[in-house]
Amino acid sequence: MAEPRRSGPCPRPATDHQPPATSHQPVDHWREVAEELADLARKTVRPYFRSGLQVDAKGSQGFDPVTEADRRAESVMRERLEAEFPEHGIIGEEHGVVRPESRWQWVLDPIDGTRAFITGSPLFGTLIALLEDGKPVVGVIDATMQGERWIGVQGQGTRYVREYPEPQQLSLQTSTTRDLGQALIGSTDPSMFSKTQWTRVQRLYEKTRMRRYGGDCYLYGMLALGGVDVVVEAGLASYDAMALIPVVQEAGGVTTDWSGNPVTLDWDGTLLASANPALHEQALAALTPR
Repeated sequence: MAEPRRSGPCPRPATDHQPPATSHQPVDHWREVAEELADLARKTVRPYFRSGLQVDAKGSQGFDPVTEADRRAESVMRERLEAEFPEHGIIGEEHGVVRPESRWQWVLDPIDGTRAFITGSPLFGTLIALLEDGKPVVGVIDATMQGERWIGVQGQGTRYVREYPEPQQLSLQTSTTRDLGQALIGSTDPSMFSKTQWTRVQRLYEKTRMRRYGGDCYLYGMLALGGVDVVVEAGLASYDAMALIPVVQEAGGVTTDWSGNPVTLDWDGTLLASANPALHEQALAALTPR
């Protein structure tokens, strides 16, 4: 794993970025509120973990689990946002969309990795993003039970905060691995890929050094920390992806769909995240349909 740098001013990664967001709301205030939301969700979810709570299934197609912890955590975050930014829109996994016409959209996933949560695995988290004119400018990955948090802010780098083994803050840089043959790759679950997608993903896997399954949003935190070089996934919704983008990109990584296009609110649900542009180009080439 690449050694993270100690906290201090985050240098800009050597990748192309959009300029910092400009609007009447300072980006630092947005970040502060995003972290408050993560604190609220963490406080709400932790008492439910390994408590034997009831698990419900959303919809009738397959098993898409949801719990009272998911619903309650999103509700407390929404209450905070309505009080602070009544003109902003909200997109949440559990309670839908409000004010979709707003240029500012908060995208919330109270528990990313509900399957991990209900089976007692701590590898789940809360995802919080703020989009301005459709582009993510703030992203938070909060690993609820691990006491870890990644905060990516457009133009300001990615910061990592952990509680254990002692409180610590680090500014991050992704790994320097540039050869796909030496890369460590992760995906949450092979069942997320269609039959056609699986053929493409297998070609990518075969070109890498090692693969790992499991992790949900935690995979992207590990990519920002330098422990994982590539993450490939599919079948994602906006609330699964938007918070990940600033975290990865501001640590020096690259995120696109499988065709190399930016991830937007209405994209195709595929996601490829890599530690650097050179690695990303190789991974895209391996995913190209044949």
